[in-house]
Amino acid sequence: MTDSSFDQTDFRLGWEEWLSLPTLGLPALKAKVDTGARTSALHAFDIEPFGPVNRPKVRFGVHPIPGRDELSIPCSAQIVDRREVTSSNGEMELRYVIRTEVHMGNRSWPIDVTLTNRGAMTYRMLLGRQALMDDMLVAASERCCQPELSYDVYHTADVRTQAPRRTLRVAVLSREPKNYTTSRIVAEGENRGHVVEVIDTARCYMAINADAPEVHYDGKRLPRYDAVIPRIGASITPYGTAVIRQFETVGTYCVNPADGITASRDKLHAHQVLARHRINMPVTAFASSPKDTLHLIDVVGNAPLIVKLLESTQGKGVVLAETKKAAESVISAFRGLKANFLVQQFVKEAAGEDVRCLVISGKVVAAMKRSAAAEGEFRSNLHQGGTAKPVRISKEERDIAIRAARAFRLNMAGVDILRSSTGPKVLEVNSSPGFEGIEKATGKNIVESLYQDIEKRVRPAPVRRSATVPRGGE
Repeated sequence: MTDSSFDQTDFRLGWEEWLSLPTLGLPALKAKVDTGARTSALHAFDIEPFGPVNRPKVRFGVHPIPGRDELSIPCSAQIVDRREVTSSNGEMELRYVIRTEVHMGNRSWPIDVTLTNRGAMTYRMLLGRQALMDDMLVAASERCCQPELSYDVYHTADVRTQAPRRTLRVAVLSREPKNYTTSRIVAEGENRGHVVEVIDTARCYMAINADAPEVHYDGKRLPRYDAVIPRIGASITPYGTAVIRQFETVGTYCVNPADGITASRDKLHAHQVLARHRINMPVTAFASSPKDTLHLIDVVGNAPLIVKLLESTQGKGVVLAETKKAAESVISAFRGLKANFLVQQFVKEAAGEDVRCLVISGKVVAAMKRSAAAEGEFRSNLHQGGTAKPVRISKEERDIAIRAARAFRLNMAGVDILRSSTGPKVLEVNSSPGFEGIEKATGKNIVESLYQDIEKRVRPAPVRRSATVPRGGE
């Protein structure tokens, strides 16, 4: 076809053109326009179907720049078909078909694309004749009739900030699928278009090796998840954190790391972490020998004081000793049970109240004041009958909550603060905070904030430019 056969109103294409697939987060691709091919094809690797049977999705990675496999753009899309395609070398391949928006020059239109590994090909995309509109004409002897783009966009932060929200595959490690917090995580994730699966932590088992470490569940290897949200119960902390470490080993983003959960669960370890980061807290003492009981009490500052089991949760295993004699009795009883415990200063002016700050990704997203159920009760935990209401926190309280979560490297944490006469004191850092009390008290959607952080963290990162790779369209 000669140039004279083109009408000025026609959309003209060369045999090679630049295009973008914005809904997949691919701002620049160089494609071969081939009218001899019926079907369009996009380079993809790690192609994996997921999601419900009635709404199947597929996720895959794309290396948009030839020769730059260190840049991988994670993508996901709805499956519209599965089709047998004969490649140029005559081989038959069954491919997933997705529908996406293509942008070229001043035009955008939807096309069907098959997914296949084109790693050995010069072009990461092939534009077949089915993708061409009626007013599009191809000049087989020309290239880049439409404006040229540049691979430089992948070297900027725009590749992260402007990436579309894709469907994620998220695992929630929980032994209580009907628990309020777990149910909210599932519902909110599905409402945002993600696929969320609840996995019983105790049913996971691990294949540990240097080449291909895996996590198995119910007799099968677990698929690759974009993110894992740990809801590890205190009773299985050691095994639960081992499972999280395995997910970390295979490169899955875990909202809270295993070492942070382990440190926060052990009250002694937790207070040592707080002390190392110079975070204000009630004076705390720990000893092993019964001969040190009186000295232990003296270090804390005499009665009344708190005696607390090292792995206490929800206010259980926490005792207030009103007098020195009572403290000695409680300590003696705990020693008799061979229980590990610590002794802590009682902050009387807190008057049975504390402030729970919910920290996500270094920000306090909600705060509530918890009050003990009855006069004389010092535990404000909601599981002990306490009540909650929204509270306005000071800058000092906000800062100390953020510092405490950061000290344990927790991206999601409930930080409990006592308001003392000498300023806020961190009482505890919870690595698996419940959402029911704080969502109902504040009216805030905590889980939305959690997913916003996850979506931001699993976006592709910019890649450094290599001197060996041509820039732009060269």
